[in-house]
Amino acid sequence: MRDNTEDYRQLFLRAIPLMDVRAPVEFHKGAFPGTINRPLMDDAERQQVGTCYKQAGQQAAIELGNRLVCGDLKEKRIAEWVAFAQQHPEGYLYCFRGGLRSQIVQQWLAEAGVQYPRVVGGYKAMRRFLIDSLDGAVRDCPLHVVAGLTGTGKTEVIHALDNSLDLEGHAHHRGSSFGRHATAQPGQIDFENALAIEALRARAAGCGQLVLEDESRMVGSCTVPLELYQAMQSAPLIWLEDSFDNRVGRILGDYVIDMHAQFADLCPEQPEQAFSDFAEHLTNGLLRIRKRLGGERFQNFQAIMQEALDVQQRTGDVRAHREWIEGLLTHYYDPMYAYQRAGKEERVVFSGDQQSVIEYLRQFAL
Repeated sequence: MRDNTEDYRQLFLRAIPLMDVRAPVEFHKGAFPGTINRPLMDDAERQQVGTCYKQAGQQAAIELGNRLVCGDLKEKRIAEWVAFAQQHPEGYLYCFRGGLRSQIVQQWLAEAGVQYPRVVGGYKAMRRFLIDSLDGAVRDCPLHVVAGLTGTGKTEVIHALDNSLDLEGHAHHRGSSFGRHATAQPGQIDFENALAIEALRARAAGCGQLVLEDESRMVGSCTVPLELYQAMQSAPLIWLEDSFDNRVGRILGDYVIDMHAQFADLCPEQPEQAFSDFAEHLTNGLLRIRKRLGGERFQNFQAIMQEALDVQQRTGDVRAHREWIEGLLTHYYDPMYAYQRAGKEERVVFSGDQQSVIEYLRQFAL
């Protein structure tokens, strides 16, 4: 059998398949990208065993666990572990601390003829490693922050660079009132884990400086780790520029065409329901900035948006959406960003279009 491991760095750098044998409730609170949950005990069984452990000690808890997970149920779970091991011979299993639960799974697998290694220290040690890795990256790597008006394509710049951290991508949110996707955001721990792994891989590839998009502390429901956010507030700013028409077209593509496609993918057999959900998504985005728009302007944009949705539903034509997008840029987003830039002007070290910004930032990749 391959040895058990505590080389957490290689596990994440190489994206080694991991089998999490914790209970589902633990897994859903936080896990690692690509990890599969194949629990030793379900939530109810874990609760019973935990209560027994507190009241009667470890041996009594083990005996209860063996009574709860036995017979056909035990065979079913072993079969799931065997299938994972066969599908991922290079992988590892882990529990919370790399202790009793993962050792029991190892033992039962061995009795079934499969030798499979575990991660020493388990989830807790791997999570600590990632927290420390991200803190180290913030401490050791100078940051550059890409800023600019809404719709200039800041995310496209991030995706074009090897030394970037994609806050919006990991948060599964575009960072604005319309930024939600058709599917839910990850939990906070999952967001932090994915961000730390990206930073780890960038540094392993030799990147000495990191690039991020200018964001508020909250990206939807995900919170940017405090040390990283604080470092972003004093980092040099690179200001991305683009024409008004290009910005409107990009927003139309991202927030109308792509978003409708996301909802359609979720309800392929119910196109009317998909469109209704998409329309609700857009109108809710406008509602979130209602107070800042003011009542009269909000009602005007709401009417324009509804008309655009009606035209889109009848004909498939999305061009009518350009009117409310143009209005929001002119009367809300651009004045807000202009005010924000005025307070950050001394930090702007470079301004330019997308290609010139990418070329400028690539010089800091190594």
